[in-house]
Amino acid sequence: MIRVVIADDEAPAREKLERWLSEQAGIAVVGSAENGLSAAQCIEQLRPEVVFLDVQMPTLSGLQVAAQLEPASAPLIVFVTAFDEHAVKAFDLNAVDYLLKPYDRERLARTVQRVRERLLAHQSGAAAVAIGRARAPSCERLLVPDGERLQLIDAASVEWLEADDNYVHVHTATRSYLLRRTLHDLLSQLGEQRFMRIHKSTAVNLGAIGSLTPLFKGDYEIHLHNGRALRLSRRYREALFARMGQ
Repeated sequence: MIRVVIADDEAPAREKLERWLSEQAGIAVVGSAENGLSAAQCIEQLRPEVVFLDVQMPTLSGLQVAAQLEPASAPLIVFVTAFDEHAVKAFDLNAVDYLLKPYDRERLARTVQRVRERLLAHQSGAAAVAIGRARAPSCERLLVPDGERLQLIDAASVEWLEADDNYVHVHTATRSYLLRRTLHDLLSQLGEQRFMRIHKSTAVNLGAIGSLTPLFKGDYEIHLHNGRALRLSRRYREALFARMGQ
């Protein structure tokens, strides 16, 4: 039995897709979501094999949801869209498939067959995650774990990032969160407009910097507005100074 989650902000669209999927042998719809956050929650909690993910949704777009998944464990993703441009890009970049609204039962059946073939080949959703990270704009809101649930925090509230092997500690003024991501991937998602690497394992929100103090051998100490001190490696010094206009 293939476990499926449907994510679409329009209730009639969710209901139609669930009804038509129920006509397919071996398909079980185990959850549905009306926005990007609830879609991510369903993926995290239900661990479906396949997600039908609408590209345009509130809170987080389908591409932004895909961008924040772990490639190795991500479900297969079928992007659902009313926009030709998004659909063609997703298909050409080797996503599982796409459904262009309005679709019919025959088109859906072809998509389900493609899903079955990819599951038999033990493919993950890594291709769709790559598409999300390449195509989604810089993320203004970040999915973070909060106990057994996920929540969205504003990227602007993140003061600094600390790599720890394949994890990143995300530090805000009041809390820290642990994400299973690499620092490189997370910085790519958050964008270079706000964040910058200051050490091989550390990045900082430029808006959180209060002052800098020179140390030795070209290193500096960065003092955040909250009083936290971070080391600025000389390898990243000139780039940071250029961004800060020094």
